[in-house]
Amino acid sequence: MVLLLKAAVMGLVEGITEFLPISSTGHLILAGSLLDFADAKAKVFDIAIQSGAMLAVVIVYWQRLRDAVMHLGDSDRARRFVRNVAIAFLPAVALGLLFGKAIQAHLFNAPVVAASFIVGGLIILWVERRQTSAVRVESVDAMSALDALKVGLAQCVAMIPGTSRSGATIIGGMMFGLSRQVATEFSFYLAIPTLMGAGAYSLYKERALLSAGDWPVFAVGGVVAFVSAYACVRWLLRYIASHTFVPFAWYRIAFGAVVLLTAWTGVVDWAD
Repeated sequence: MVLLLKAAVMGLVEGITEFLPISSTGHLILAGSLLDFADAKAKVFDIAIQSGAMLAVVIVYWQRLRDAVMHLGDSDRARRFVRNVAIAFLPAVALGLLFGKAIQAHLFNAPVVAASFIVGGLIILWVERRQTSAVRVESVDAMSALDALKVGLAQCVAMIPGTSRSGATIIGGMMFGLSRQVATEFSFYLAIPTLMGAGAYSLYKERALLSAGDWPVFAVGGVVAFVSAYACVRWLLRYIASHTFVPFAWYRIAFGAVVLLTAWTGVVDWAD
């Protein structure tokens, strides 16, 4: 029961943070340290439950996704949409296969996460300050292949834990001229192949670590991640209609500073 409770907490952390520009990976690393849930199997768990969060996007955007699949053969709009998501997805796949192990071995630690939180927050403040004068794309359907590639390259930065996949794609998109709403929506679409692919690859690669007894833990984490992510996505869509990401920037800076301070003073042993 204790293990299932830890899985539920981690699923809640994943669902709340996955689509906000505050880094789900960073929060999961820190939450795992506090809960003593950070061994090799837990790392597979962290990636696998992202599929639960991804399912929330599928449900929210079911009509758009269904139409894209159904009309792929007879609609330029559907083909352009699928093409752009595919183009944005590929850079992270290539870099992940090349450097994924090295990144997990050397960068998954509290100082890197904290520094990424703070730097990411400062970048959000800068981008939001220039956003109103830099918008040139007001619809996902108006995105070009080059726009999609730029967002895909920005997503690669999120391989550094604490950066945030959503933060990198949303803020990167805004830097390249997408409106706040378009950058957020396209980030959601891009999450579907990214999170599904990462989860499937991790489960396959580390299958020797897993046993039948692990599935209840994974199921609890995935279900909680789905429910909390669904609520978060619906809330975020309403929020960005009339608000900026500045509060998230200050949260990132403050949270990163707290992690650095507690690690430096020894109040919390984040490496434990």
